[in-house]
Amino acid sequence: MAIEATFTATDGEFPLAAVFSEFPTAEIELDRVVPTNEFIIPYFWVRDVEIETISMEDVTHPGIHDIQVVDNVNGAAFIRIDWDLAYESVLTAIIETNVNLISALGRENQWSFEFRAESQQALADFQSYCRDHDIPLELTQLHALSPLESGQEYDLTDAQREAMTVAYTLGYYNSPREATRQDVANELGISPQAVGSRLQRGTRRLISSTINRLDE
Repeated sequence: MAIEATFTATDGEFPLAAVFSEFPTAEIELDRVVPTNEFIIPYFWVRDVEIETISMEDVTHPGIHDIQVVDNVNGAAFIRIDWDLAYESVLTAIIETNVNLISALGRENQWSFEFRAESQQALADFQSYCRDHDIPLELTQLHALSPLESGQEYDLTDAQREAMTVAYTLGYYNSPREATRQDVANELGISPQAVGSRLQRGTRRLISSTINRLDE
């Protein structure tokens, strides 16, 4: 049975931790593209920094061969990276085992990686590889395969979808709640009031696009 799993990492061994050394308030998201050559995940996005002045010249790490800004798009920097895969990290674990990376989002104090595996054994092999090579990851969520949704199918804005995703990941929707509106605000770098507005409007749109639509 195909399954999906979310892992978190809180130490600085992942190569892109070097970016946070230069830009501690940044948010990083790996850009998932279908590979056409030997390169793995050659791009990522950097948000919440002064885009006009961002430079990767001082970003160095044993796991990085080369890194450079390609473009600035809607307030985010689009960056190309050439990994040094001789350095053991989550990326080498992906290459050496049968799992696929769905998404990866990081801030200075934590990374969140979401994977898809065709079987529980494949996921177990991935965990074993990480453990044997001292790659620090903690399994935080495990669930059955689900289709990838863009959020736009439910009329959500990007900001609403991001806020609801972060809230869900932190446990804001759990009972009892494991995170506060302030916790979500800290992750997003916005005010608690803005979080409340995004969650409220997003929930309204989600209900309107699902429950109400089912009643039609």
